[in-house]
Amino acid sequence: MADWVGLCVATSLLVTFLTAAGYALYSGLLSDITVLTGFPPIKKITFVYKFKKGPYESCGELFKESHGIGPKLSCIGVYYDDPKKVPGPQCRYAVGSILSEGESQADEELLKSYETSGFKVFSFPEVTHVVTASFPHRTFFSVLLGMRRVYPRLEHYIKARRLCAHPFLEIYREGLIQFMAPLARQGDFYVPEIRQAERRLVEREDLHSDSEGSGSDSNSEYSSGSGVLPLDSRETSPAAAASPVRSVALQDEEDRDHRGRSSRGTSFGEPDCEQTTGGQRAEREERLRRGPDEKRPEAQEWLGVVVGEE
Repeated sequence: MADWVGLCVATSLLVTFLTAAGYALYSGLLSDITVLTGFPPIKKITFVYKFKKGPYESCGELFKESHGIGPKLSCIGVYYDDPKKVPGPQCRYAVGSILSEGESQADEELLKSYETSGFKVFSFPEVTHVVTASFPHRTFFSVLLGMRRVYPRLEHYIKARRLCAHPFLEIYREGLIQFMAPLARQGDFYVPEIRQAERRLVEREDLHSDSEGSGSDSNSEYSSGSGVLPLDSRETSPAAAASPVRSVALQDEEDRDHRGRSSRGTSFGEPDCEQTTGGQRAEREERLRRGPDEKRPEAQEWLGVVVGEE
């Protein structure tokens, strides 16, 4: 009897182990992960979302709420902070559902249902270059496996190639979790709540700088000490950024022309020694223009005086 009980227990454990292993394999435990740079998995989208701050582990409730209103819609999550560098309570994310993609129109009834539940509407543009990867979405365990397996690959890929890719998006549709990080127009992927927070931060820093009464460049609105890029400056052109250097060069050229043409061979960073010798150089050039036989006006006047005395 005891042998029979032991055999049943061993069989049960074996079946449980095989079931768990099969479930893990089906969820994507050994699935291949390929990280690529190329076209995004989505086009221009209009989506509804709720913005939250807190540990990313808490976003499941928002996914559940959004999926409950539109069960046939693709869900989307946007994550703005690196949890390795930012404390959990300060991590920012937006979770919701995609209403339309490309030229398709959103369902007005669904949109009203989402807005009634407190969701907001926003759009992301279509970009041409992103870092992307995918992972099977077959079970709830697939989500946990995807987080554990895909993000380290993405991080290694981005660092190895020194790419600027942010924020990170997760799109859940058609049995896949599609991971994506744009390489261009990243500012267009930040929801209004984050834009407003950045503006307020910049305004506070500007007020703090003004209160100190400092006119140094380190406290100006273009200072990089804050680490926050003003939203209005995202599309600054290279020509506009280079204009101060060009104006300095023009001013320096005007100053050299005003001091005399004799300084053309002088480098830009040469000391102002030409100011003390400019008269001597001008005098030499004047002699060269008159030629060797032409006498200086001062010499002609002196000779006239001497002849007159004689």
